[in-house]
Amino acid sequence: MASSTPSLPSTKSITIKILFFASAREAAGGITSTSIELVTTTTGDDDSSSDTKALRTKLATLYPKLAPFVLDEENLTLALNEEYVPMGEVWKLKNGDTVALIPPISGG
Repeated sequence: MASSTPSLPSTKSITIKILFFASAREAAGGITSTSIELVTTTTGDDDSSSDTKALRTKLATLYPKLAPFVLDEENLTLALNEEYVPMGEVWKLKNGDTVALIPPISGG
């Protein structure tokens, strides 16, 4: 009788380039871009990769003044590799992706 041993989770890190615009830049201390590392966990066939939700949480931790923007999708839109992430959607991230933080634009 063969026993099935569950796969142990494996982790790896991915690096994401972050671009800050307008009030997001101000809240992050005036930086225009940075790279951050996210940890990806994989168990067997289940790939629970880092995603845009995990990125928002990590950014809120790294830049506390940015937290009110980044944790509220209505206050900050993400663009992943130049494509807007629709509100309410969570997209997977991979090594080398670029994410832009785009606050609401007002003007007249």
